[in-house]
Amino acid sequence: MIRVVLVDDQPLLRGGFRALLDLEDDIEVVAEAGDGMEGLALIREHLPDIALIDIQMPVVDGIEVTRRVAADPALAGVHVVILTNYGLDEYVFNALRAGAAGFLVKDIVPDDFLHAVRVAARGDALLAPSITRRLIDRYVAQPFHTDTDVRLEELTNREREAVILVAQGLSNDQIADRMRISPMTAKTHINRAMAKLRVRDRAQLVVFAYESGLVTPRRR
Repeated sequence: MIRVVLVDDQPLLRGGFRALLDLEDDIEVVAEAGDGMEGLALIREHLPDIALIDIQMPVVDGIEVTRRVAADPALAGVHVVILTNYGLDEYVFNALRAGAAGFLVKDIVPDDFLHAVRVAARGDALLAPSITRRLIDRYVAQPFHTDTDVRLEELTNREREAVILVAQGLSNDQIADRMRISPMTAKTHINRAMAKLRVRDRAQLVVFAYESGLVTPRRR
């Protein structure tokens, strides 16, 4: 069962998302909140698999909630998915930097929304890949002074190859096929890379890959 905490300050939208999720046999909304502070308290109380969080809210916004969740070791199993009205909202990438597993645009069709929740619960890939691609092109191309070079040196060649393929949006099965290894071995390479690079999940792994220059945005 995928357990969800829903945090959005618009009651109508929040109710719509809840009604959609409640129809699914494998998804349960365990709590909902109308502001970020209340949402953070409920996340700590219920320890959900997924926290669906609006990016702009009163009291504490979605980015700060995400940052606090990512910084709390007790919440390591919580995947934050940001809800936004805008496909190219500059705050979305800041949320990914803060520790979000991905994001969804609020006008997403129901089937895609439900699929995305399940994907996020697995920790298998970024959400809304076409929008993520544009965000990466726009923001990650800007250089950042970090310790990424030092951490990259800790990776084996196979782990580095796996990170590049994750950043290109490939699933574990696709990575296994490309690297001519089993899906389990691909998953092992990815998990070891995340541990060495000290990133929370695949979304953070993608952010790291671009910020470090391991992968560069495609020019159009």
